[in-house]
Amino acid sequence: MEKLQQELDRLIATLPNADAFRASLDRLVSVYPFNDYDYIIATLLAAGKLTRDEYVELRDDYIARNMFLYVFEISAPRGFGEAWAQGHLKGLVPDLQKPSKKIDPSYSGEYDLLLDEKIKIEVKASRAVDFDREAPLYVKALASDSRRRFDMNSQQVKPACCDVFVWIGVWRDVIRYWVLASKEMMSNRYYSTGQHRGNIGEGQLHLKDDNIHVFSAYEAKSNGLADAIRRAYEQQKKT
Repeated sequence: MEKLQQELDRLIATLPNADAFRASLDRLVSVYPFNDYDYIIATLLAAGKLTRDEYVELRDDYIARNMFLYVFEISAPRGFGEAWAQGHLKGLVPDLQKPSKKIDPSYSGEYDLLLDEKIKIEVKASRAVDFDREAPLYVKALASDSRRRFDMNSQQVKPACCDVFVWIGVWRDVIRYWVLASKEMMSNRYYSTGQHRGNIGEGQLHLKDDNIHVFSAYEAKSNGLADAIRRAYEQQKKT
């Protein structure tokens, strides 16, 4: 949003009545789907300060920078962490199965997905948002090149219940993936136990702007997730 605003501010400055136009924006009443952006763009087009081709380029660039902004609009935690994250991962790795007692007679909901009918996977997902700003998620969503602080906190982590963790991190413009064996999660210095009093075997892990580089060894490409999960499983089984 910042880059779009900067470009529009530059164009507004070229209007002969730029100050008066900015004042009109302060008085503008917005009702969906009409807002200050469509008003600005319509004015720039009418004034000949923005051509149709330039508008299309501006629009395409914005969409490319905000391809995953819609993910930040998912308000329900389970809608994001379960429905979206697990569905997104299964779309990348079609061999993943939703566990059931038919496949795993001992299954009681303690893990999320199954690969090769033996690898128990827990899926965690987080969104990178401005840590220092109070606003709706979609407003404070960060781009991958942002220098703003963020804290992607993964809660209710239960290493004893799965073989492999897949962590999905979402920015406005990219999605990143980390794959860890359960014992690698448990031994990670950023994993802390005792998230809630009495919740034995449960903890949380903070992936932040100042420690994200520590997890680079576990990062996987979207087209290599199946192999990464299998490698992590082999690591888990090593004594």
